[in-house]
Amino acid sequence: MTAGEVPTKAGRREWLGLAVLALPTFVVAIDLFVLLLALPNLATDLGANSTQQLWIMDMYGFLLAGFLVTMGTLGDRIGRRKLLLIGAAAFGVASLLTAYSTNPGMLIVSRALLGVAGATLGPSCLALIVTMFQDAKQRAAAFGVWGGTFTLGALLGPVIGGVLLTNFWWGSVFLLGVPVMVIVLIAGPKLLPEFRNSQAGRLDLTSVALSLVSMLALVYGIKQLVRDGWDVLPVVAVVVGLVAGVAFVRRQNRLTNPLLDLQLFKNRAVGTALIGQLSYSSTGGGMMLFMMFYLQLVQGMSTLQAGLALIPGMAAATLGFQVGPKLANRFRPAYVIAAGMAGIVAVLLVFTQVGVTSGTATLIIGFAILSFCGAPLIALGTNLVVGSAPPEKAGSAGSLTQLSTEFGGTLGIAVLGTIGTAVYRNQIADTLPAGIPAPAAAAAGDSLAAGTAAASQLPEPVATSLLTPAYQALVDALHSVSIIGAVLIGVVAILVAVRLRHVPPVGQAAPPAEQAPAAEQAPAAEGEDTALVNAGGSASTVDDRAAVNNSSI
Repeated sequence: MTAGEVPTKAGRREWLGLAVLALPTFVVAIDLFVLLLALPNLATDLGANSTQQLWIMDMYGFLLAGFLVTMGTLGDRIGRRKLLLIGAAAFGVASLLTAYSTNPGMLIVSRALLGVAGATLGPSCLALIVTMFQDAKQRAAAFGVWGGTFTLGALLGPVIGGVLLTNFWWGSVFLLGVPVMVIVLIAGPKLLPEFRNSQAGRLDLTSVALSLVSMLALVYGIKQLVRDGWDVLPVVAVVVGLVAGVAFVRRQNRLTNPLLDLQLFKNRAVGTALIGQLSYSSTGGGMMLFMMFYLQLVQGMSTLQAGLALIPGMAAATLGFQVGPKLANRFRPAYVIAAGMAGIVAVLLVFTQVGVTSGTATLIIGFAILSFCGAPLIALGTNLVVGSAPPEKAGSAGSLTQLSTEFGGTLGIAVLGTIGTAVYRNQIADTLPAGIPAPAAAAAGDSLAAGTAAASQLPEPVATSLLTPAYQALVDALHSVSIIGAVLIGVVAILVAVRLRHVPPVGQAAPPAEQAPAAEQAPAAEGEDTALVNAGGSASTVDDRAAVNNSSI
């Protein structure tokens, strides 16, 4: 499509294709949440020790994060539909292996295969949405539907998993993916278009290796630091990850056909949206960590009850994914996103009023409002990132949006978790009364979970005198994390409102005076023009390294 052409409206086939793309997203979301429910049963049946249980939990996320960049770029090269179908088939097979694992080692390997297969699905789906929905308003709505599908899977995951675990063996929860992926394999070739970049060149295997080493080492190191504190191995892993990351970036700048085109970050719509998504997922990861601590350790909820307490938030997020794009049809996306982030700040400030004996309702309702307010950032931010990229790089851009949320959650748990833990330990050290047995005092000084376990072995009056200051210290940690999150989100909200203010409402062209700065525009190289239906709604002609032109973002 060239500048001035009216984008073709998506029809029945495209919307049915969107339903096909939603299916693997729904299953992946369920798979993430049902494992928490199935872990006790499968650990007992397979005889998994504590270390093996941690690897069973983490292996999927490790490999998913590690392969996102590679799979996003691979889809641009070999075809996005082809990669989606390959990934769907692999996910179905890995689901069978997971369901019928006979020992912890087999389960860990099958979870790793699920992670690799899962990394193909998100970037392919996002890139295909760009191909299928060229009309800006329809595309924004499609991203909202796709994002809402994930939260719907998270919402129904505990319910579906609970029903299956009540009536069948633990492996039944992983069989859900098999029939769904069969449907994708049958309907995908009929309803989904194919798109690939014929000029992409060969896949640079050195870049693939550097990307994997960087992400796997960073995610592993951060998770271990959060879990076990400062130790040699996780610190070395983080250093290795950072070094590999620097080498990866330097190599991409030298290659003619890089694995990840760093020029995408020069588009301020892409960079700003990714910063927003990273900050939101980081804050959300840290807040959910301390919310779970509060609900389970302070309020005495079971893991299932605490998970169910998040359901209103998941439902609100699903609604927010639909409302955000509709608002962006009338108002500038920057202001819709910034308004939502202002709502998040207000909720986080309210969380500072949570007390030891009164706070459950505040957290549940507040989390629902926070999720609703954050959904436009994810939906519209994804539209900005993927829609602003040249069509031949949409898969690569899609991998960046997923990576920002995946890595952001891990980073938030690490950084905010460390800060919150430091606040807890400092507070408990100053408030723990005399007369507590030294082993119990040491346990409480380390963590509330350890203190709770130690208190269960003490006489009631002594246990109460131990837990009362421990509960308050945990609440103080929650307050600290809330304040830090509010400051971070507030700063990023201002950044979004300022740096994206030139983006018009979805489907409208920006006046010439409000076009992006000239520094962000690049003239199209002769013979390299490609059609870009930009996230702001008008068609523009750009070269394969430019993401903006005229009224585009």
